[in-house]
Amino acid sequence: MGNEGQTVLSRASTLESSALMGDEMYASYGSLGNSRSRAWRKGRRHSGNGTSDHAATGGNDFPSDYVGEGLLAPLSRIQSRSSTFFGQFRRPLSAYDAGFDVNTEHPEEEGARVNGVRVWYSSFTSIDWLHDAIKDSSRLRRLRNKRTSFRGRLRNFADRSIGWIIVTVVGFLTAIVAFLVIRTEQVLFDLKEGYCQGAWWKAKRFCCPATVKLAPFQTYVTHGLPDEIPCKRWSIWSDVLGPHVGPDGTHVGDENWVIEYASYTVIALALAVTSSILTLKLTASTRFVTRKDSGLSPSFDPDSSETKEPAAGGGAPRRVMYFASGSGIPEIKTILSGFVIHGYLGGMTLFTKSVGLALSVASGLSLGKEGPFVHIASCVGNIVSRYFRKYENNEGKRREVLSAAAAAGVAVAFGAPIGGVLFSLEEVSYFFPPKVMWRSFWCAMIAAVTLRFLDPFGTGKLVLFQVTYDKDWHAFELVPFLFLGVFGGLYGAYFSKLNYRWSRDVRNGTWLKAHPVVEVVLVTLVTSALCFLNLYTRMGGTELVYYLLAECRPGDYHEGLCISPASNNPGPIVGAIALALIVKGALTIVTFGIKLPAGIFIPSLGVGACMGRIVGIGMQWLQWNYPHWGVFKSCGDEAKCVIPGIYAMVGAAATLSGVTRTTVSLAVIMFELTKSLSYVVPIMLAVLVGKTVADAIEPKGIYDLVITLAQLPYLDHKQEYLWGACQITDVADKSVTVIHPDEENTVKSLRDKLQEAVSTGIVEGFPLITMDRKLIGYIGTNELEHALAQVADEPDAECHFYPAETRRRSFDAASFTSSLNEDGLGYRDPFDLSLYMDRAPLCVPCHAPLELVQQMFVKLGARYIIVTDANGAYVGVIDKKTWIAFLGELEEKHA
Repeated sequence: MGNEGQTVLSRASTLESSALMGDEMYASYGSLGNSRSRAWRKGRRHSGNGTSDHAATGGNDFPSDYVGEGLLAPLSRIQSRSSTFFGQFRRPLSAYDAGFDVNTEHPEEEGARVNGVRVWYSSFTSIDWLHDAIKDSSRLRRLRNKRTSFRGRLRNFADRSIGWIIVTVVGFLTAIVAFLVIRTEQVLFDLKEGYCQGAWWKAKRFCCPATVKLAPFQTYVTHGLPDEIPCKRWSIWSDVLGPHVGPDGTHVGDENWVIEYASYTVIALALAVTSSILTLKLTASTRFVTRKDSGLSPSFDPDSSETKEPAAGGGAPRRVMYFASGSGIPEIKTILSGFVIHGYLGGMTLFTKSVGLALSVASGLSLGKEGPFVHIASCVGNIVSRYFRKYENNEGKRREVLSAAAAAGVAVAFGAPIGGVLFSLEEVSYFFPPKVMWRSFWCAMIAAVTLRFLDPFGTGKLVLFQVTYDKDWHAFELVPFLFLGVFGGLYGAYFSKLNYRWSRDVRNGTWLKAHPVVEVVLVTLVTSALCFLNLYTRMGGTELVYYLLAECRPGDYHEGLCISPASNNPGPIVGAIALALIVKGALTIVTFGIKLPAGIFIPSLGVGACMGRIVGIGMQWLQWNYPHWGVFKSCGDEAKCVIPGIYAMVGAAATLSGVTRTTVSLAVIMFELTKSLSYVVPIMLAVLVGKTVADAIEPKGIYDLVITLAQLPYLDHKQEYLWGACQITDVADKSVTVIHPDEENTVKSLRDKLQEAVSTGIVEGFPLITMDRKLIGYIGTNELEHALAQVADEPDAECHFYPAETRRRSFDAASFTSSLNEDGLGYRDPFDLSLYMDRAPLCVPCHAPLELVQQMFVKLGARYIIVTDANGAYVGVIDKKTWIAFLGELEEKHA
């Protein structure tokens, strides 16, 4: 590389490394023409410190030469500007529309030219679906016009193949990460009991591959340890830490029991606390202020998890989010709807979520790992897609990859690739065209096949609780199946209500809010105290679901769940299962939402399976003791007429449907788990009844309630609203600061308007109107900030918003100030800000129905809508966040 190119890269490195974080950027806006201000010096002292740059929705760092075509050549001929007006501006050299061609001489580029140029979306803002669609259409047009040559046809083929390559890699990597998480969790979970001699890294199932069958059910308190098939390689902590022989030559049972209890609790506590600390320290949203964020974004309030009132001169501090906590599905839904959260799908979050998930599940808390797999897969999809410019520079296109990744996450969680595709369509995705469905199916299939070859459980199964049945169901069983559906709906609705109120009033309304690690400690201690004494609560969640769903065949025992007609005494087993149901249900209410990775699928399946197994055992006992009843006539002399495992499966599906409100995808997942379509009717009946009952009691599922609690701006496209007498003028923000292009607008005056607007709250942008209120266009806050930073050395210079007659044939959005075109013959006025304008924003008359506005936001993906009067004069603006807030108030009003 020549000296000229080295100078360019040196300047790029200087601009990126000297970026100010958070509040330092605020102070730097306050002084004019003082490049050695206090804030500037503070930024220089802290240069290179803090968190590394992360992507718009991820956490990858990219080389400085990852820019649009033609960037390095023009940059080498311009003077680097250390903005003395805005301090050291931290916008990246590679802007969002890098290489975006808006050739004004070509009529096919008129739409792109009128729509304007964008810079990167800041964190906690909405993307512009329309702009991304226009940009991709322009890119495809330029690509298709080059098909006349062999090289052009090759590039077109590569462009069509990139999407398939990405989803293939995403499916493969997702399966590998899931395999590592599962194997690690197994080792750490068994560590609470003991370890494998000579191979401490092996879980008990791999250390002692022989099937462990316990004696009839007994609790550790009343009957001591259950009798197991001896395994010489497996050492329990009572043998390692306690006396081997008592004074009379026998083992001291009580002392061994105390050591087991203490070791179980201490190790569980260590695992849970470690997971929580990793989550709090490595994935706090304050760490992810990136080079793509606006310098005008409000700072974070580290002492609060709620949004504060606007602070004087600095906007409103945002609530602190911990990206690795929870299941991640509510946030993924919000991101796929068009919301930007920098770092949420980045490398650091992927690492912390994976490690923290293995630790938290291994601790024995009432949570699962299946839901977080969707978040993990989305992180993989985001990271992989960012290495391809087609998806890196188009947030709308990238969300197609994220939808496919979410399907792969469900595929590795349940071994259900078809169910994963339907789950992504039904529950997660916002935009799901047929092309995305095909790629999602391929991605899910690759993930499932890869995990099958890796064999994480050593059984040849994708998940531990895959079961098969060799008996069909009978018509009289529809009544208990219906009952299980009602139970699932009741549990799902009241679980959602109680968990929401616990999170709002206790977790965020008491001293626990400022001490999340203490909450984790308390919940872990209570969980260990209650779960250790019961065999069914002590075992892992997936193991519990498997034993409850399993069919009892001759010779099977399944942890005491298989009873024979000879014993005819199901009381102790039913009592133990009922106790497990109550303990698991109560603990899940207080566990879901604590600051560590936690899913809700397995706890919900476990509760429903417990109730289903109880009902199934009861029906089986009735059939054994009263075979002459008319309802059992279809059984004949068959002893195995009633299969309790089928009831457990139906109850599990109904309960999960009541909690998450999923229907079709859940039914298909259960079909894939059982590898049979014989139980279509029972599962569909229970799922539909469960969702109907839950919706009647609590309209929102657990994920929607988490979105409400976290105050995420998610626009639900499935919700229907009653508008009543509300008008568009009741929603439109008429106080938005406007810019008059026909007045004198200097760099300083525009800076003052920008700073004043942001100091009162985050605004999406500024309408451009004439003095007679005629709409000229709209310019976003980020775009105006970026443009002013480029010319900040001349605060008294006048800016204008009308397009110049001469413009570069092609420009790069990061270097279009004081730059020459490729042949060096043209010059673009750096104070011409029309380049950033949306000259054709969506408009709606003030007398239009509100449903029209709803459909424009939902189906067109609008970021903002301009409201005009009957004569076309400007009235106000409705941005997406304002509209979502209005819908929230409307929903509360009609609740």
